[in-house]
Amino acid sequence: MKSKPNIKIIILFLLLFSGVYSRSYGQTKSSFTQEELLKFKTQGYVTYNDFGAIGDGKNNDIYAIAATHLFANQQKFKVKAVEGSTYYIGVEGPTAMIETDTDFGKANFIIDDSNVLASSSQRQKPIFLVSSTKKPFKIKGVSSLKMYQDKINISLPEECIITAINTNINQYIRFGANQNNGSPLTDIFIVDKSGNVNKKAPIIWDFDQITDISAQPIDQTILTITGGRFTTIANKAESKYDYYKRNIMIKRSNVLIDGLAHYIIKEGDNGAPYDGFISINDCAYVTVQNAILTGHKTYKTIGSAGVEVSMGTYDIRLNRSTNATFINCTQTNDIKDRNYWGIMASNFCKNISYDSCTLSRFDAHQGVFNASIRNSVIGHGGINAIGFGKLTVDNTTIYSKYLINLRNDYGSTWRGEFIVRNCNFVPSDNIKSFSLINGSNSGQHDFGYNCYMPEQITFENLRIDDSNHPTNYQGGFIFEDFNSNMTNDSYVEKFPYVKTKEVILKNVTSASGKALKISDNSYMFKDVKMNYLSGKN
Repeated sequence: MKSKPNIKIIILFLLLFSGVYSRSYGQTKSSFTQEELLKFKTQGYVTYNDFGAIGDGKNNDIYAIAATHLFANQQKFKVKAVEGSTYYIGVEGPTAMIETDTDFGKANFIIDDSNVLASSSQRQKPIFLVSSTKKPFKIKGVSSLKMYQDKINISLPEECIITAINTNINQYIRFGANQNNGSPLTDIFIVDKSGNVNKKAPIIWDFDQITDISAQPIDQTILTITGGRFTTIANKAESKYDYYKRNIMIKRSNVLIDGLAHYIIKEGDNGAPYDGFISINDCAYVTVQNAILTGHKTYKTIGSAGVEVSMGTYDIRLNRSTNATFINCTQTNDIKDRNYWGIMASNFCKNISYDSCTLSRFDAHQGVFNASIRNSVIGHGGINAIGFGKLTVDNTTIYSKYLINLRNDYGSTWRGEFIVRNCNFVPSDNIKSFSLINGSNSGQHDFGYNCYMPEQITFENLRIDDSNHPTNYQGGFIFEDFNSNMTNDSYVEKFPYVKTKEVILKNVTSASGKALKISDNSYMFKDVKMNYLSGKN
């Protein structure tokens, strides 16, 4: 039998480590009897109430919650919340580190951000951090990489997710109202212990120089987190880009989140944006299923270009991760209500998938390699895509102004192909016309990379429900006018934009009966091959 843990020392360590100091530990339990320890060992789990959590929705239970997980991590115990409890998480407290299976069950968690100041470090601390016991490490001897390189001359202890950075080159140099100087050249990819690069998560950039390269071993066992009803009391901060991260952050590979629900209450006339209640970072193979999420109210501020902008604010956020899958996920608010920002955003990711989801948005900010949306319903935020590989949309209904939006602030670039099959597209009501593919690129802005339109675009069994249209309705276009100044050969692109080579259409129909036209800008798309396969178009 192991000696009794001194929980007060554990809590003090947590407080010191997190930079939070308190003279009171509330009801956190400081010791256990041998009988209690034997019970934990026999049942294989501990509860927050075992460590002194009150669960009354009033007392701050985060210290007990953090202590429970720290003890469970050390002893390899599962953690369970007590059914019927309401755990209140106040302004101050440590992050709870999850390294073992956790069942939030039918318990409630209240995350009170109403008094968390934007100036406080607490706004950037996750409530729960799902972490790996495997530590990242630096890689030596790799000074360059090539796009789609098959193998790296390294030996690893096990399969790893690799992050490579070159701070001497900036990419995704943003254009428009939120303009910026971009981000360092970054790539994430998977490599086995012999240095072979996983072809499903490959290298997609050339690195003539590498300023930092590190490896995070991939956990092979699945860590499961189930249940839980979380309610965020929204912050009351000034509407500025001070992102709140009081969330569940996942930084471990092979994680399953099943049956979680997140609600937001008391959003006022102003507020700072959120960085995602479920935040997936620097990892691989994460599945979120049967989740109920909530879109955040949209607030406005002044952007970097000096004009008013709506601030992005999210319940799902992915960064530098690969193979993230969302299955049967829905949201509490109307996916067509534009008062709430689109629910999801991602940066530097690969292989993101929606399946059987009803969500207001899919978005790849700073690139994605391969994405799929299947058996789903997408709301007003639409499908926003910047990246590489294949974007597949199958058996899905889209309620938006465009079927797919190639983000113009990042050059409307997709180096690969689009495949749209068995879908319904419902353009926004009362518009004079619509476009299936939206974007713009003047050819005058340096985004830090060459910009491409999808080389091939396939529309098969696409039904366009444009029945709710005004009397002056013009019908639809395949492409938006990507550059209204490019009307003849005299226009010179400083940074040439590579156009689509082929569009394949098979059984594309519209409720209005109006046929699709290629674009308002017929000159720009004059060299696109239109391939009409058998079937009504």
